[in-house]
Amino acid sequence: MLKKALFGAVALLALVGHAQAEDLKEFRVGIIGGENEADRLRNYQCLGDKLKAEFGFEKVSFFPAADYDGVIQGLLGGTLDYAELGASGFAKIYLADPKAVEPILTTVQTDGSTGYYSIMVARKDSGITKVEDLKGKKLGFADPDSTSGYLVPLVTLPESIGAPVKEFFGETGFGGGHENLVLEVLKGNFDAGTTFGSGVGEFKDGYTSGNLHKMVEKGVLDMNDLVELWRSPLIPNGPIVVRSSMADDMKAKFKQFMLDLPKTDAACFSAIMGGDFTNFTEVNTDFYKPIIDARKATIGG
Repeated sequence: MLKKALFGAVALLALVGHAQAEDLKEFRVGIIGGENEADRLRNYQCLGDKLKAEFGFEKVSFFPAADYDGVIQGLLGGTLDYAELGASGFAKIYLADPKAVEPILTTVQTDGSTGYYSIMVARKDSGITKVEDLKGKKLGFADPDSTSGYLVPLVTLPESIGAPVKEFFGETGFGGGHENLVLEVLKGNFDAGTTFGSGVGEFKDGYTSGNLHKMVEKGVLDMNDLVELWRSPLIPNGPIVVRSSMADDMKAKFKQFMLDLPKTDAACFSAIMGGDFTNFTEVNTDFYKPIIDARKATIGG
């Protein structure tokens, strides 16, 4: 019996030692949907170059999923090492498997906050000037797994409109990601739509970060064509997550690499995060508990 126990302990130590000495040849990055694939890949290229130089990876592979769920399933399946998620996307993973990924960092806005807003917009020439004008009309959401584009409006809009979403609006639908949703609003396919922004800075710039800001910077959106109808309570900025089974020393090195990125390459930091942020700050699962609870109570895992 003692001999078996000793052999078991040795085997366990060997496994732990192997995990700590994990030698990653390829680092796999998931990129959630929201804007077109070419733009996402271009924005992340600088990160791939820096990861190779810093860690000696033979390959850094990018997986730009068509929607949020593509990255979520990759993380749940252990086929991705790192991704930036929305809070609701992380909640979906946590509810399915709390040990699949670890949230390690989130962004800090230029005003020092660690949150952002769901922002509902409509065409300026539509005559719609406030959320109450949308009664019986068609509302577009960004993605079923988007925090700002679906979960938070679903939970918090009823207080502003005095009724459940499905009763107030004549019809709802999904726009296929944040960028496409705004374009669909501009085309008139939705009377209004929910996207996201920092809420900090000037409306004409699409604020300092978020989907509206990215669209303005790319020249595909003129904010003069839109009007803001509604803004949610502050939402926790989404997490950077890593695969939980990654070796602890690798997690620590990667976290420090990302914490240093705003100082070592501010342009790359801005490109991958999609706007103007001050830096990263450390977070854990507790930071997202309100979103986890909200998702569990409404749309589930």
